[in-house]
Amino acid sequence: MELQIQGRTAEVGPPQRRTVLAALAVDTGRPVPADVLVRRVWGADPPDGARRALHAHVARLRRLCEQTEGSGEPRLRLVRRSGGYLLEAREDQVDIHRFRQLAGRARETGRTDEARATLLREALGLWHGEPLAGLGGQWAAQVREAWRRQHVDAAVAWAHAESRVSDPVAVIGPLAELLDAYPLVEPLTEALMRALYAAGRSAEALDCYAAVRKRLAEELGTDPGAELRKVHEAILRGGLAGSVARPPSRTPVQAAPPARPAIAATPWPGATPWPGAAPGQLPMGVQGFIGRGAELARLEAVLASAADQPSAVVITAVSGTAGVGKTALAVHWARRAQRAFPDGQLYVNLRGFTPSGSVMGPAEAVRGFLDALGVPPARIPAGLEAQIGLYRSLLTGRRVLVVLDNARDAEQVRPLLPGAPGCLALITSRRSLTGLAATEGAQLLTLGMLAAEEARELLIRRLGAQRVTADPAAVAEIVRRCAGLPLALAIVAARAAAQPELPLAALAEELRLADRRLDALDGGEASSEVRAVFSWSYRALGPEAARLFRLLGLHPGPDAALPAVAALAGVPAARARALVTELVRGHLLTEQPAGRYAFHDLLRAYAAELVATHDDEDTRRTAAHRMFDHYLHTAHRADALLTPRPSPTPLPAAQPGSAPQELSGHRQAQAWFTAEHPVLLAAVEQAPAAGLHSHTWRLASALTTYLDRHGNRRALIAAHTAALDAARRAGDVVGEAEAHRGLGLAEDRLDRPDAARAHYLRALELFGEVGDHAGQARIHQHLSRMSEAQGRHQQALGHAHDSLAHHRAVDDRAGQSAALNHIGWILAQLGDHQQALTYCRQALQPAQETGDLNGQAHIQDSLGYILHRLGRHAEAVDRYQQALDLFHQTGDRHGEAAGLVCLGDIHDATGRPDPARTAWTQALAITTELGLPDTDPLRTGLLERLGLPATDGSAPDSGSPPGFGSPPGFGSAPGFGSPPGFGSAPG
Repeated sequence: MELQIQGRTAEVGPPQRRTVLAALAVDTGRPVPADVLVRRVWGADPPDGARRALHAHVARLRRLCEQTEGSGEPRLRLVRRSGGYLLEAREDQVDIHRFRQLAGRARETGRTDEARATLLREALGLWHGEPLAGLGGQWAAQVREAWRRQHVDAAVAWAHAESRVSDPVAVIGPLAELLDAYPLVEPLTEALMRALYAAGRSAEALDCYAAVRKRLAEELGTDPGAELRKVHEAILRGGLAGSVARPPSRTPVQAAPPARPAIAATPWPGATPWPGAAPGQLPMGVQGFIGRGAELARLEAVLASAADQPSAVVITAVSGTAGVGKTALAVHWARRAQRAFPDGQLYVNLRGFTPSGSVMGPAEAVRGFLDALGVPPARIPAGLEAQIGLYRSLLTGRRVLVVLDNARDAEQVRPLLPGAPGCLALITSRRSLTGLAATEGAQLLTLGMLAAEEARELLIRRLGAQRVTADPAAVAEIVRRCAGLPLALAIVAARAAAQPELPLAALAEELRLADRRLDALDGGEASSEVRAVFSWSYRALGPEAARLFRLLGLHPGPDAALPAVAALAGVPAARARALVTELVRGHLLTEQPAGRYAFHDLLRAYAAELVATHDDEDTRRTAAHRMFDHYLHTAHRADALLTPRPSPTPLPAAQPGSAPQELSGHRQAQAWFTAEHPVLLAAVEQAPAAGLHSHTWRLASALTTYLDRHGNRRALIAAHTAALDAARRAGDVVGEAEAHRGLGLAEDRLDRPDAARAHYLRALELFGEVGDHAGQARIHQHLSRMSEAQGRHQQALGHAHDSLAHHRAVDDRAGQSAALNHIGWILAQLGDHQQALTYCRQALQPAQETGDLNGQAHIQDSLGYILHRLGRHAEAVDRYQQALDLFHQTGDRHGEAAGLVCLGDIHDATGRPDPARTAWTQALAITTELGLPDTDPLRTGLLERLGLPATDGSAPDSGSPPGFGSPPGFGSAPGFGSPPGFGSAPG
């Protein structure tokens, strides 16, 4: 679901908002009642607050539509009508409506076949990928299925028209791809059979009929319909009505969609008869092969290029991790394409990664090919070079497919490549054979994991639809645990098929136990046992790469950047890069975007087994210590850049080789946390198992500011709960105090003040025991904020002064700035605005000196509120705008939302209702994105300002704006209980 403005794709927002846009776009020009929209987006049983969330999404979409004004294109407008919401647009501005218009015009009587083909070709050109991709819910699924049917109908109609006015070859490829996606749709099969017959490929048309008849019998228990049977019988008789068989053409119709190419199935001029029958060495294909549509299309494109390159052999190398289905793909495609190679198909398993190490040499492989080509033993030369020369000579002038399966490296396959034009070599390997691409011009294709739906389809084909659909939860668990690896799924399916009485839930439970997962995937034979299959790739690694692969089993996941990999291995970054490159080429590791590396769960489990078996405890402990030191020291540096302040306790020295990253500036720190916080949260959980209890609470502490600013309260609680447990086990008083502080902050943010205060007071007691001024300063800071939010301003002022004194005791300039700002804020609540202005202005300089952007944002927010109260509205708006810019820059979404509320309040107070409503609506949208509950004070106040209904029935104090508990204009504090300078700098 995309919105394009002047040729660029606009950022619509999260999936829920894109679903709202889709729900409006399908009825462009007609009002859609709010109740209908809610059902389309949230289903028949929408959650509380769905209607308010809808209002917020509509407001954001309305602003997006406003961007189309003056763009030179017809304007989009989203308006409210008595009957609901209406998206005003021309129907041809929405692709589904344009598609239907074109398809409808093509159906009009009196149209020529050429006109129909042109209209339908344009309609099909609008189709890109899956409709409403990424949007969930029953409505989206129903719409998606309906549109797919319309797509198929249009494709069949286009194929009939195109075949009558143009080259039927042009329609074969698109129809075959659609038939792969919808194998039981008989009109598709009929159209493809007609096109194949018209292209002179009657045998393929009959094969197509046999395949669909088999599928219908196996999956539906029925025979083909009458129309399809008539086409089949007509082809057998050689007289298909409406079709004229013609020789295949190599010139596709350029205006048509991409076509599956045809290569003439005849020997090249000058070819001599084989000494014997044409070889047909392809092994049996995988029963129930599914998916891989994109990869098969790539191979078809390679086949097409063979016709365009008569002077060179075409080479394709398919690579991928162990068990991903490289051989299955190669054989499946080779069998589909074998009619394009009438002079034979050669196949050899080169055993490049067998556990025994018995890799097949070129001499053995070439001799096997010569035998297959019917060369008498007496005519086979003795030397390898002469044998290779004879092999290539026999292929000259012929069309032969050579499949080189399971190659170890480029050197193993080079002697086996045919040298004759018209031949095609298809290679599979666990390594990316980049050398072949560089020197032989090979086209490389990397095979990834199966998508979840494809994995489920694999299980259905192996076990039957009834058994798979009977326990969808277990199937989903199996699919997830097998990580999309076809080998793993096949092994599970084989076990389930051998034990029909065994519930799938029992297998899912085995897979759920991570330490037993590889046992559950043991198929009983080396070729079908995951552990053995992975070992073949592992044993092909050099010693250093093998060591790194094992050590990666200690990494908490889900992925790792190169500096962390280097720290884990204790090697320089340049050496780590070379080692991970070897692992990536061997498909034991996958390179992700932004230079990150990961392997799927099964390989992770295998690596963990290896490191536990082959590396002693001291080696494992030292490597883990380096890795955790790398993350801890880098996180500490990043946290200090987010909110500059002295550390409550100095960090222990990092282990040699841990190489913490150097970060410069707030943006780099923010980007590092964004990339690494899933790893850091996993590290918090796993550090105690490595005996690193101090790392647990220190990592949790370093994460606090980032998690709080991004509203991730649950992660904050989980991290500090683990930290508290680790600190108690180690008898670490400071760690226990820090954990209580983090838990207090999380409970406070979740509006549970009693639990928060209990944690804060315990933390204050523990920090006091060890004389930690920095820790005590932060706790007084939090207690002051809580007291102020509850209207106890004098108590809050006392805590703020205590916080300032403790910050001064350790010369914490950033902390002093926050305390001064908070004192000024509380004075403003008490009506002393001039004194408040003095304190807040004093706070600004140290915040700027220390580079504390978030602190500056809160101070500007406070100054905006005070200047507004002093009647200096223009200055107040300027200060709020500066605060919003800083909040946005630091990623403090809560601060940004609350600042927008205050900006809206000023506009409202000065008689500017439209800008006020815009600011409030923006703020409400942020609270929706953050997932704040309807009872959150910030959200409740916004709903009342916007005149939207509330559900919790709570009423605010009469002296405060609804839902805030503080005077209007309070920037960051009232919306989420955080005074300026404090709420977003908690760590």
